[in-house]
Amino acid sequence: MRLVIQRVSKAKLFVEEKEKGEIEKGLVILLGIGKGDTEDKIDYVIKKILSLRIFEDENGKMNYSVSDICGDLMIVSQFTLYGDCTGGNRPDFTMAEKGEIAEKLYNKFIEKIKKSNVKIVEGEFGKKMTVEIHNDGPCTIILER
Repeated sequence: MRLVIQRVSKAKLFVEEKEKGEIEKGLVILLGIGKGDTEDKIDYVIKKILSLRIFEDENGKMNYSVSDICGDLMIVSQFTLYGDCTGGNRPDFTMAEKGEIAEKLYNKFIEKIKKSNVKIVEGEFGKKMTVEIHNDGPCTIILER
């Protein structure tokens, strides 16, 4: 699994040009499922997302997690995180998991992270989406498991 995690002051999600939802202070998570990824990685990744100390305390130090600040989450599937551009100018997506398997894992991820009791706006697997991100910092973390 490959994730791009962005700390945001707010974000809005559109699915096929229709507004799906918005979040305030929190994290936008772009989630890529790679070949060979399995369900056993999901719990680790969720625990890491919820405990990453990337929100600033009163002294400007990154000391708080999204859970600590009662922040929101936006989760968007993004197979293009597995695009390999080393062989030419058109990305090669062979390391991205096939749609059917990736969708199952994405849905399992959503099901499990919903148990965290934070506000979640989720994308729709395989649909064209637009994400308006107000990146805070900017602070962007790449997580791979």
